[in-house]
Amino acid sequence: MPRVPDEYKAQRRQQFIEAAWRCAATSGYRDMTVDDVCAEARMSKGAFYGYFEQKLDLIVALLEDDARELDAILAALGGRSITNVERLRGYTQALLERGEAPGRAQLRADLWTSMLSEKEVADRFSATVQRRRERLRNWIEAAVASGEIVEIRANAFASILLALSDGLLLHSSLQPDAFRWLNILSALDVLLAGITRQDRVA
Repeated sequence: MPRVPDEYKAQRRQQFIEAAWRCAATSGYRDMTVDDVCAEARMSKGAFYGYFEQKLDLIVALLEDDARELDAILAALGGRSITNVERLRGYTQALLERGEAPGRAQLRADLWTSMLSEKEVADRFSATVQRRRERLRNWIEAAVASGEIVEIRANAFASILLALSDGLLLHSSLQPDAFRWLNILSALDVLLAGITRQDRVA
């Protein structure tokens, strides 16, 4: 039997992940079934179980897919010739733009629920959050050192930014009509302006 190329297998697995995002956007992860995902992906359950042992493995895959996109955003901001405050602002803006996608907000809500009972999900989620916190903390420390912002505890402020983004996504999954993301972004800009050194403002 000829060997299936790794690239082809990765593409097939990604089809299930993208189908799961669409299902999560309409029914939520908890109510979503393997049958739903297979139907959306137009592939068989046999194919599904070739990539995932159980439904829990799928939420871990969604978590990793989401984390890769966030890591790419952070890497892109880190590689640009902008100030560290602009990097922080760019991060919050990108995250809030993602909040407009109902599947992402619903998955975040389901993740918090799953973490109460599934240690594997909690461990994976914790690792991605820690990676993001470290990147934000480094930007904050650099901003303090260069005099861009006032003296502030970097790890604490990074944790606040992470909690704000997760909290907003969770609340938006409960009351999507109550959120105007552009207004929230404007409010966060005011918060960032509040810690910016006024003698550094052009």
